[in-house]
Amino acid sequence: MKLIFLGPPGVGKGTQAKHICDHYDIVHLSTGDILREEIKKASEVGLAAKSYIDKGALVPDDVLLDLIDVRLGMQDVQNGYLLDGFPRTIPQAEGLDNIMTSKSHNLDAVISLTADENELVQRLIKRGEDSGRSDDTPEIIQQRQAVYWKQTSPLIDYYLKRNALKEVDGIGTILEIKDRIILTLSSNA
Repeated sequence: MKLIFLGPPGVGKGTQAKHICDHYDIVHLSTGDILREEIKKASEVGLAAKSYIDKGALVPDDVLLDLIDVRLGMQDVQNGYLLDGFPRTIPQAEGLDNIMTSKSHNLDAVISLTADENELVQRLIKRGEDSGRSDDTPEIIQQRQAVYWKQTSPLIDYYLKRNALKEVDGIGTILEIKDRIILTLSSNA
C-alpha cells in the first residue's frame, strides 16, 4: 500500500501515520526524518540539503525530490509506504508522480484528515501547554495554519482530480480516527 497523508497542523497526521503503518506493515516516511538521515550519512543529497538548512533556508524542491527518489528506491519500502509531510506543493506532487512512475509505484490513496480550524487551534494550544512545545502558541499556530491553506491545500484539488483523495474526519479519539481511515482504505480496495 502506498499512501500520502494530508491535513493541516494539529490534525493528527503523525499519530495516525504510525497506527496506519503498523496496521498495514508499511514504512512511515517523514521528509524531516529522511533529511536528517541523509545529512547524518553525509550523502551527496544530504550535504546539499544541509547547505540550505544551515543558512536557515527551505530545502528546494529539486533537492527534496532527489531525497524522495533515493528513499523510494530502497528495499524496505517495496511492501509499501506512507508519505507524511510530502508533498507540500503542486510542483512537489508533480515531481513525486514522476518518481513513482519511474519506479512503477502506484499511489493507492491520499488521505486528507479534516477538522474545524478552531478545533485544531484549541488542540494545538492544549498540546503546547501539555508538552511545552514552543511552536504551539496561538500566533505561531495561526501562521502555520495560514501557510498550510495557502501552499498545501491546493493539493486537495490536485489529488481530487486524480480520484485519489479520500477525506476522513480527523476529530475524535485516536482509535476512532484510525478505524475511519482503515474503513476508508478498505472500501477503496
